[in-house]
Parts: sequence; structure tokens; C-alpha cells
Amino acid sequence: MNIATSVPTDITPKGTDYDTVSRVIEMLTEDYRDQPSLETVAHRLKQSPTQLQKVFTRWAGLSPKAFLQAVTLDHAKRLLRQEDMPLLETSIEVGLSGPSRLHDLFVTHEAMSPGEWKARGLAGLAFNDGGGEQASFEDMAQRWPNASYIEDSAATAYYAARIFDPSRWRQEEPLRIFLIGSDFQIRVWQALLKIPLGCATTYSNIAGTIGQPTASRAVGAAVGRNPISFVVPCHRALGKSGDLTGYHWGLTRKRAILGWEAGKAADGTI
Repeated sequence: MNIATSVPTDITPKGTDYDTVSRVIEMLTEDYRDQPSLETVAHRLKQSPTQLQKVFTRWAGLSPKAFLQAVTLDHAKRLLRQEDMPLLETSIEVGLSGPSRLHDLFVTHEAMSPGEWKARGLAGLAFNDGGGEQASFEDMAQRWPNASYIEDSAATAYYAARIFDPSRWRQEEPLRIFLIGSDFQIRVWQALLKIPLGCATTYSNIAGTIGQPTASRAVGAAVGRNPISFVVPCHRALGKSGDLTGYHWGLTRKRAILGWEAGKAADGTI
């Protein structure tokens, strides 16, 4: 028995569709600064915009415009983070008319402004005892239930080294952190950052510092919700009478940290 079969040209690796998609990807990747429109790309490939849109979307899983936005966003992130380029210059460099279009691009795809994205850094740091890793993670993850989490041991090790090795504490190379909370919480956490190492203060003093002298209890609650242990030194906040009061990661750990910091401050090693 002889059976004859045929394979449509649009699903073979070297078929017409493959060539089209490959050329569009190459064109958008190389010419993203020109922000070419669908019509421009179609004209260069001598195809109709409608057909090109259908073919590219079917095979790439997104439209040419969405692909161009992804390429543009990737380059913008590199310029903002690695080269510390200002927003206006970044906008121009990636072919956008101004910061407003860059802002729209980031808000659409990252749910934050380019300025907020540029300022991103360490958002959470928790202590845990051996065997309590999962519980510690769940405790932190519930703060941001809509976030996606990816385990990255290399990145975690880098931050741990920067945070807990005093020899790497350099004023000219500050650790980048990103505070996520209500306006009141962030004001409290920023006040905590101003408490010198080896010192401590009270909730009432912090309340006065942020211009809310009657809000000691609210300050205490905000201190207890600090998501970045040790770096944002909530352990330096005490009760009115100087009591250690509570600490999310345990009073024993709070005593140990305060004692360690006092010793470092006294001998001048930090």
C-alpha cells in the first residue's frame, strides 16, 4: 500500500512563515531605536500588514508591536540600571518621544514607573532557624500575595554577603533597598534607617521624628511590620521605658543583634 502525505509549507522550519518571523525578529531587534510600525515592517518585507500580523502572532505568541515593546523595555532596563542613565536620555536612546512614553511602557509591563523600577532593590529579609525555611518564606510571601517568587540562591548569597559582612559596608556603595508599604509605614521605616549603629530609640521618639507625636502605638505596629530585618534596624526600637518589647524574629535574636552592634561601635570596627 502506498500512502502519499504532504506537509504544509507554513509549518516547516525553513518554510515561508519561518523566514518571515525570523526576519521580523531580526529587524525589530536591530532597529528598535527607530520604533518601526507594522506598516513599515510589512512594506520592507513586501507583505500586507494584516497578513504579517497574523503570521507573526501565530508563531511568536505575541504581536510585532508587543515584541518591539519587550525589546525596548529590555534595553531601557539596561540603560537605567547598568548605566544609570536619566529617564529623558533613556527615552531618547530607545527611540521613544519622551519620558511619558517610557513611563507608560513600564506601567503597562512592570506595574510601576521607570523611576520606581530603577530604585528597586532588596524588598525583604527574614531570619529563620534551621528547618524553618519554608515557614519563614511563607511569612514573608503573605506580605505580597500577588507577587511571583523565583528561588535564586546566587542572588540571595550576594545580598547576604553584602548585608552581614561589615568589611563590605561602604558609604560610597550603598545597598539598594525598596520599601513596600503604606505611606505611614515607609515614613517609620525611613526613620529607623536614621538610627545610628550602636544606638537605640523609643517608639515615641520615632513618632515625634515623623511628626506624629501621639502615634506611638501605630509606630509600634509599623515597626513590627518591617519586612527588611537587620538592614532596616527595627531591632533598635524600644518601648518607652527602654524595654526590648516584641521582635518579629524573636527577642533572643534582638538582644544578640543589639549586643553585637554595641560591641562593634565600641571598638570602632564599624
